[in-house]
Amino acid sequence: MSDLKGRVALVTGGGRDVGAAIAKLLAERGASVAVNYHSSKTEAEAVVAEIEKAGGKANAYQADISDADVVRKMVAGIKNDFGGLDILVNNAGLVFRKRFSESTPEDWKKQIDTCLYGALNCSHSAGPLLEATGRGRIISIMGDSSRVGESGLALGAAARAGTIALMKSLAREWGRSGVTANSISLGLIETAHDRTWVDANRDKLVKAYAIRRLGLPSDVAPLVALLASDAGSWITGQVISVNGGYSMV
Repeated sequence: MSDLKGRVALVTGGGRDVGAAIAKLLAERGASVAVNYHSSKTEAEAVVAEIEKAGGKANAYQADISDADVVRKMVAGIKNDFGGLDILVNNAGLVFRKRFSESTPEDWKKQIDTCLYGALNCSHSAGPLLEATGRGRIISIMGDSSRVGESGLALGAAARAGTIALMKSLAREWGRSGVTANSISLGLIETAHDRTWVDANRDKLVKAYAIRRLGLPSDVAPLVALLASDAGSWITGQVISVNGGYSMV
């Protein structure tokens, strides 16, 4: 399938786990892919190499998405290398579990800077290019805690809930230019967590899911590809859960 042929996608945090699966599937569908990373250069370059080996086009771009100036330079580099930008996947995030009463303003800043300001910075820099295509796509990835709340995840949930509001607002503001903006909220993706902890708690964890298993990156990427394609052109401002039935609200 080559329904994304000729399009250019930026996947933040694209060097590992869910981001890597998204980057590789978008490339398989025909898109040229900008694989963003913060510190995992080796992983990002491995994703690029895998895409190129399969006949696709990709480059790795280092950028701290919490820094607006750095993001602007990255997007300018992508435009220079690929000629434009059609798809933005806000995947990168920073979430750690801690009781809110034990958290500090420094904890709040770290997660808000990455999860909320990261999406703000990337969407703001990418916006003019997405509007210019007449078919721009923004897909933001987050945990289901941003919709239903979860003990110990108040900070990440609050930051990502702000991203949901951003996507809904951009869907209204940029819809007349053909841009869609959606959010995908996830249950627990086992590869994104410490393997020892997941294995030690697996039996207890899976009981929270109607489908008795934890999520995999391959469960997420196909929905991103749909929303990025023409088949998703009338889906916007939505929050779609990929969560194995963890929540059904």
